[in-house]
Amino acid sequence: MIPVTHNGTISPPRGGVSVEEYGAGEIVLFPGTGSMLYRLHHGLIRLHTVDDDGFGVTLRYVKPGGYFGEEAFTGQDRRYFAEAITDSGAEALDPDSLDRSDLLAVTQFLAVSIERMNRSLLRLAGKPLRARVAAELLELSDTELADRSPDGSAVIHLTHDDLAAAVGSVRETVTKVIGELVRSGAVQAGYAKIKVRNTDLLSEIAGN
Repeated sequence: MIPVTHNGTISPPRGGVSVEEYGAGEIVLFPGTGSMLYRLHHGLIRLHTVDDDGFGVTLRYVKPGGYFGEEAFTGQDRRYFAEAITDSGAEALDPDSLDRSDLLAVTQFLAVSIERMNRSLLRLAGKPLRARVAAELLELSDTELADRSPDGSAVIHLTHDDLAAAVGSVRETVTKVIGELVRSGAVQAGYAKIKVRNTDLLSEIAGN
C-alpha cells in the first residue's frame, strides 16, 4: 500500500520510498494506539510529553535515519506527542514487513535512544536548569534547527518559548538562564536564534 500524506496526496518517492511530509510545528503522532513504525527521511522530530504540572518535557529528538513509533511492536498505547520541529518527511513502516537487517537497525537505534533519554531524564531530575539548557543547546546544535555562521559556529534557530518547552520550564526563567550563558561567553543570543560561541564551555556547564 502506498503511503499518503496527511492531506491525502501521495508524496513523490525519494529513492523508491514514499515519504509523508509534515510542516514545521505539525503534530505527527498523538498519544494513543498505533500500528506503524516511522523512519525519518529528513527534518527533525521531537518526542515530548506533559508532566503533572502541565509543563512540556522533551523525551528525545529523532534525526534523519532515526525511528519513532516503536510502540507498534508492543501494541501498547503511545504516551507522547511526535512533533515536526522543522519541515520533515517520514516513511511509515509495517513492523511485520521488516526483515532481519531492518530489525537490527531499529534495535541498534533504540538502544542508543534509550541511553540518550536516560541522560535527558537524569538532567531533568538531578541537574539545575542552567545545565539542562546548556545540554539542550548542545543537542540541537547538530540538527536541522541549526546552521553554520561564517566562523563555523552553530546557530540554533528557536525561540525562548520553544527552549523552555524542551527543558520543562517557562520562558521568563529560560530567558534569564540564556542571559547568564551570554555573560559567560558560552553563547550569543539574537531574535529567535542562539549562537554557540564556546562548545567546550557549554559542555562544561551542561556537566557532560
